[in-house]
Amino acid sequence: MYDIKALYEAESVEHAVALLVEHPEAQIIAGGSDILVKMREGKCAGKELVSIYGLDEMRGVSFEADGAIRIGSLTSFSHITGDPIIQEHIRVLGEAVDMVGGPQIRNIGTIGGNTCNGVTSADSASTLFAWDAVVEITGPEGVRRIPIQDFYIRAGVVDLKPGELQTAILIPKKAYEGYQGHYMKYAMRNAMDIATTGCSVNVKLSEDKKVMEDVRIAYGVAGPVPMRASGTEAAVKGRTVSGENVKTFAGAVLEDIRPRDSFRASKEFRQHIAVVLAERALRESIRLAGGEVDE
Repeated sequence: MYDIKALYEAESVEHAVALLVEHPEAQIIAGGSDILVKMREGKCAGKELVSIYGLDEMRGVSFEADGAIRIGSLTSFSHITGDPIIQEHIRVLGEAVDMVGGPQIRNIGTIGGNTCNGVTSADSASTLFAWDAVVEITGPEGVRRIPIQDFYIRAGVVDLKPGELQTAILIPKKAYEGYQGHYMKYAMRNAMDIATTGCSVNVKLSEDKKVMEDVRIAYGVAGPVPMRASGTEAAVKGRTVSGENVKTFAGAVLEDIRPRDSFRASKEFRQHIAVVLAERALRESIRLAGGEVDE
């Protein structure tokens, strides 16, 4: 059942990179909530694993010198939800990851693992997309940072080159300052279920709370990878806060998303849910930002 070839324990980020270069076929194991399932199913037979779980330098939430919020890739979901920086500035991210699995998964699962899986249903992903997150990657050539939209290549595949690992996720100051957001997930069950559709919206209102100066929206399970709905954002950016404009916003998502039929839900059902979630999430984001939507 657990017939892996070898397990190497990294002592630092640099050591982890060296191990990955030395063992190019090795897989990274962090919290293990995904890999351990595969091991039990016999899918890791003969494989080498590089454990990065002991690297505390990749844990925690802090501020960069430029005001960006830095989230270490080994930070667990439960720590993100309870972190005071997250609570004050991007509370919606804590709420989103609090919908992942059950308490045991949230205590061991990491935001790096959630995003490096490359799956469209990851609860953290759509919110990170909506907040213009930047992914920090460390490898043999040093450190590079790329927008999270570029990190996702296709379903199940992310932009990690040989010897590289994701070390942090950053939310730029200009992406969170003055914004409020809300995440909504539709699933067949209320707990411990993969999203049928997930929608994350945030908004920046004018000083008098009458105009939507900026609106951002991203989806999970609306295409092969998490995605921003840029046409939807443009449809209401700079418009007044009103029920009519909120409905315009919600209706516009159908031009952006690309859901498919699956055993979980039909394409048509996902389209319907996407519109409903967009309206509700924008209304709540406006409320959190101090605005009021007429009916």
